[in-house]
Amino acid sequence: MLSFVLCDDNKSNLDRLTKILDSIFIEHNINAKVTFSSTTPEDILTYIKSNTVDVLFLDIDLKCKISGIDLATTIRKFNKNIYIIFTSAHLEYILIAYKCKTFDFIPKPICTERVAETIFRLMDDINYDNEKNIFIRLDNKNTIINEANVNFIKKEGMKLVFYTNTRTYETYNSFNKISEKLPSNFVRCHKSYIANINRISNIKSDSNEIIFGDKNNFKCTIGPKYKNNLMEVLKNNGNFSNNLDGVDNAK
Repeated sequence: MLSFVLCDDNKSNLDRLTKILDSIFIEHNINAKVTFSSTTPEDILTYIKSNTVDVLFLDIDLKCKISGIDLATTIRKFNKNIYIIFTSAHLEYILIAYKCKTFDFIPKPICTERVAETIFRLMDDINYDNEKNIFIRLDNKNTIINEANVNFIKKEGMKLVFYTNTRTYETYNSFNKISEKLPSNFVRCHKSYIANINRISNIKSDSNEIIFGDKNNFKCTIGPKYKNNLMEVLKNNGNFSNNLDGVDNAK
């Protein structure tokens, strides 16, 4: 499990950031936890010296003699590997902050989407094997999403739309280019769709539709050109082989 530590002079900011991180960890099945937080830089330093810490969220202006930059500089003298993510409303600190081998700088006020993007990029960088997560980078917005949460990808003109249970993500790209970044469980099933076979819950033979998700509220179409390959992949997937008996030829 990854250990996150938070430091901010404002207790309400610490509580809010903790809730944001906890929600991201739960929603995206990330094996991580906020193990310690404090408004006092001395407490943070003591904790990091005595415990294994992977990630530090650190405010720059701590309203005391020790700034976030000072604390990060001290930590770097004995810990070269901890990921440091600065938070601040003062954008003029950005260049100084990156001298401390900073992973990211998140401007205040902090929003969930911005923190999530940083966490996904962090997990991608760590390549945390125990989680077996693969993250897909959407080039146009530098957004990273967990492939396990994607039901299917739909081509809409020049755009690709990624459908997850909670929201959609859009990027200007082609199926050919995005396929290079996708794991093998993403299979072309139609000229306009790529399906994540790990998210398939059923196949409707009468309408040649693939149903996705825990609540069966997402669907896409099976096209005749791609049907044989899709069926072969599904037959080789032991978790789904029982659902294939009633599937007719795609029309």
